[in-house]
Amino acid sequence: MLEITALSASNPANEIGHAAEVAVPPNRRQARTSRWAAPAAISALAFYAGVSTAFDGAVVGPLLRQGMKHVFDQPIGGGVALAATVSVLAGRRAMRAWRQRAPSPVRDEIGQANAIVTRHDNAAAGLVRLGDKKLIFSDCGQAFIMYGCRGRSMVALFDPVGPRHLWAPLVLKFRAEAERLMLRPVFYQVSSAFLPMAVEVGMKPYKIGEEAVLDLASFSLAGGDWLKLRRSINRAERDGLCFEMLAPEAVPAVMDELGRVSDLWLATQNAKEKGFSLGTFREDYVASTPVAVIRVDGRITAFANILTTESGHAFIDLMRSLPGAHRGAMDLLFVRIMEYLKQTGVTRLNLGMAPLSGLSDHAGAPLWNHIGKQVFEKGERFYNFKGVKSFKSKFDPEWQPRYLIAGGFGLPVSAMLDVTLLIGGGLRGVFRRS
Repeated sequence: MLEITALSASNPANEIGHAAEVAVPPNRRQARTSRWAAPAAISALAFYAGVSTAFDGAVVGPLLRQGMKHVFDQPIGGGVALAATVSVLAGRRAMRAWRQRAPSPVRDEIGQANAIVTRHDNAAAGLVRLGDKKLIFSDCGQAFIMYGCRGRSMVALFDPVGPRHLWAPLVLKFRAEAERLMLRPVFYQVSSAFLPMAVEVGMKPYKIGEEAVLDLASFSLAGGDWLKLRRSINRAERDGLCFEMLAPEAVPAVMDELGRVSDLWLATQNAKEKGFSLGTFREDYVASTPVAVIRVDGRITAFANILTTESGHAFIDLMRSLPGAHRGAMDLLFVRIMEYLKQTGVTRLNLGMAPLSGLSDHAGAPLWNHIGKQVFEKGERFYNFKGVKSFKSKFDPEWQPRYLIAGGFGLPVSAMLDVTLLIGGGLRGVFRRS
């Protein structure tokens, strides 16, 4: 694991969608905030949009209503309308389905899983330390799958974590456990490397977006292509914004301040804390990671926590800022994080998902892609799909596809509903934003 010490730079910062200050809820410690990196896929008529690394609230509820209106108005409306009816019926059935309550992982299992994460490349798998996901280990104990159960689905998060040669037997073990519990196996937000295995076990991939991965070894702000970003950062520094990287041992001293930023961000989004595929503002979790902050006059106005591995990979998880933060705050925060990580030997930085990005819509593309493309192009009223893609694109990342894997015929309507509810914490979480 990287050894990160406190680093301060007199840099004075862009907000990606935070607005309007409101009062802090009295039960702040129970309801910390998080962006919604939830489902980024849609089924026939049930429009489920996903997340990554900057989802901000309940996207799914409004998209369901807009999706119904849009699809029925299309020339292909007859067939899709039928699919819509089936989607609604399937969703109602899934919501009535019983939920498995397998025991949560014990501390020793979480420690074992976290040790595996630090030796491999997927830094985002460090979310296992939250303890909100169940675990299945390979027989040798050197690889694991983390998962959650909702409705009739047993949902694995990410690729299996561990040596590649252990994936196949571990996937079969996961599938056998799902069958034992009479649940459908689902894999959420997996990479292209997982696709051959999905085919071998008779499951289908559905693209749900793209993940932005930055090569820090070649990252530099030199050259004309970076002029606009350099100007944004310079303006932020002139206006008094300062960057600081806090080592984990320095985080508890500013926890109350971080909590205030987090609470105001959550209240602004009219959202509740989500989970499963993203981090949660829990003090023990945040204090276990390095935290990058932006200060103005000594006061923290924005922050992000960072997960790292010994193999030189990192992932930016929670990203929060005060309402009305400086327009250059997030630009400054991201660039200084990149520069710091590069100095400490990190080579790859995961910036998270751009949901529904990169879906082809040519004549031979699947119906899933056509619907997803329409949501990406016309769903700005409900979520800033293009804005998220644009913000991450300014750092010139490599865009890597991410998939939902599910079995059965037709579109994975029930599976996506279960994933949505799993991430949102139930219907209230999904439809919280009005």
